[in-house]
Amino acid sequence: MDMTVADSLIGTTIDGRYRITGRVARGGMATVYTAVDDRLERTVALKIIHPSQATNVHFVDRFTDEAKTIARLTHPNVVAVYDQGRHQGLPYLVMEYVQGRTLRDLLTQRRRLNPVEALAILEQMLSAIAAAHRAGLVHRDVKPENVLVAEAPSGGIANLVDSVVKVADFGLARAVEASSSDDSGQLMATVAYVAPELVTDGRSDARSDVYSAGVVLFEMLTGKVPYDGGEPVEIAWKHVDNDVPAPSSIVKGLPTVLDDLVARATLRDPGARPTDAGALLAEVQVVRDDLGAANVETALLRQVPARGPAADATRIVPAVTTMLPSVGSAAKNDRPAWARLPDQGPRTRSAQRRYAAPEPARTGLLGDRRRLFILVAVALMVLTIAGSTWWVTLGRYTDAPQLLNSTRTVAEQEGTSQGFEVRFDAGRYDENAPKDVVLGQDPPAGERIVKGGILTLTLSLGPERYPVPDVVGLEQSAAKGQIEDSKLKYKEGTGQYSDTADKGIVLSTNPKADEQLKPGDTVTVVVSKGKAPISVPDLGGKNINDARTELQNLGLQVVEQYKDSDKPADTIIGQSPKAGTGAEKDDTIKLEVSKGPPLVTVPDLTNQPCQQAAQTLQGMGLRVRVDNPNPFNPNPPVRQQNPAGNTQVAPQSEVVLNCF
Repeated sequence: MDMTVADSLIGTTIDGRYRITGRVARGGMATVYTAVDDRLERTVALKIIHPSQATNVHFVDRFTDEAKTIARLTHPNVVAVYDQGRHQGLPYLVMEYVQGRTLRDLLTQRRRLNPVEALAILEQMLSAIAAAHRAGLVHRDVKPENVLVAEAPSGGIANLVDSVVKVADFGLARAVEASSSDDSGQLMATVAYVAPELVTDGRSDARSDVYSAGVVLFEMLTGKVPYDGGEPVEIAWKHVDNDVPAPSSIVKGLPTVLDDLVARATLRDPGARPTDAGALLAEVQVVRDDLGAANVETALLRQVPARGPAADATRIVPAVTTMLPSVGSAAKNDRPAWARLPDQGPRTRSAQRRYAAPEPARTGLLGDRRRLFILVAVALMVLTIAGSTWWVTLGRYTDAPQLLNSTRTVAEQEGTSQGFEVRFDAGRYDENAPKDVVLGQDPPAGERIVKGGILTLTLSLGPERYPVPDVVGLEQSAAKGQIEDSKLKYKEGTGQYSDTADKGIVLSTNPKADEQLKPGDTVTVVVSKGKAPISVPDLGGKNINDARTELQNLGLQVVEQYKDSDKPADTIIGQSPKAGTGAEKDDTIKLEVSKGPPLVTVPDLTNQPCQQAAQTLQGMGLRVRVDNPNPFNPNPPVRQQNPAGNTQVAPQSEVVLNCF
């Protein structure tokens, strides 16, 4: 650890809470310090981004988002994120402080690890990465520098099998990847561990982390990376053009199962590798259990005493205890919280037992009998431990069934028929899978599971759709809240004046209420601007000329429509909109104008008796005046009429008859 370099931040208190006490390391994108959280009185690790990265908005945003995501990952092998913020414009993270070293430091000191140690570390690494993969995250920079090995309870890291492994820097490589330009020419992973698809296509997924983990295992077993020397680009392309060599080709005597494990994890075709860290973890556990059982049996047989006076000095139980890394640890039970292994429970009485040294060896027949007794005891112990190991590691396990793409009913029947307890999580939406079809299962198909164990299934909720809420008549703020709560996007459209809705009240939505939309789809809302500024006057009964002048003075346009009416001609008999309605400048007002009463055709009454002619005209709504009446003839014929016959006149017009 670099604690001697002068640093202006040492001694500084950040955010009034985190007092920096020393510098741990400086990387390409951030510097890590130790700090004391004065509020909770605990030591934490504080990572501050370099000023050169803080100016990149994309990097900072992605870094913050990934930090929030990792903070939700609760896993004993993931370095926990406690807090995040900014100091003098530089983003920082507050993380769990792990007492120990990086895997890189260990390999520098010891060069390589024995197979049991390497698999013990890899198993915890993959457990952490698998948790991230299940959350939809990809590490993208798996390497020894990002693997922390915590100190064992004894205060050291000599017993690596008993140490706790923590994986760090989830999301940081992804943030750099997202903020880099396409033509930068830089690979967002360390070239010694980079997956071929990242070199050729620039893409990575969970299988890329599997490849990098396989290279880390290769290095732990051999003390070197598969490809080294030359320019970084040359090293990167070696991963594309060559298969990773077998570890046993470098370190003679390594089991072939380790060669097979490395080869599976580092296949150049991503589709041929284990699908994610969880799948690789299952294979590692099988290999580790096999190697552990083999080491137990070998260690026991080596304890068979040789002939001679010293042959009676037996140390059987201590040898067995130290050769069982896969089923237990000789660590004390006072492991601190930050370094506690998953599922670590109290030690059994058998693991706490201590054996006294046997009596000095005897000679003769008694010694032969004693040696025979020891051989029988060793054989019985080998059988007992082998049987127990088989049951703990293999016998009580079976393969998880394949339930993907089954319906809920079929999956539940299949799981329970094989003795499993079937449970369902909250499910997830899927655009292509019908509702209640199995999208995922934990553990995956083919992975080992305890007989009668729990199968957790993820069911499809169908396409994710949300109805447009009915917000017409609500205030704008309330409507916005309901729309956004429905996982839809709110958009305010062009406002409209309304005579019935106050300003700020929703008039309509597009799409309309109850229409089904995808999450994030936009709902456009039309909001009332209140009543229009001009009030339409009452024009009924006015002359068209007066009405036209009044409306034009208000800035309104006039459209006239003439209709028959018993009202006098040019009189306003109707209007639209109605009086009192709000209007804007240049709005159009429609006026209905009377054409006057319909005309009456005067009949030709010449030579008809005067009295009958008068009655005919009166019956047609006309007025009659008789000129030059003949006093000697009370009903003379009509000689002349004015207006003449077949003339059209207005109702109540006067017709003059000359009768003599």
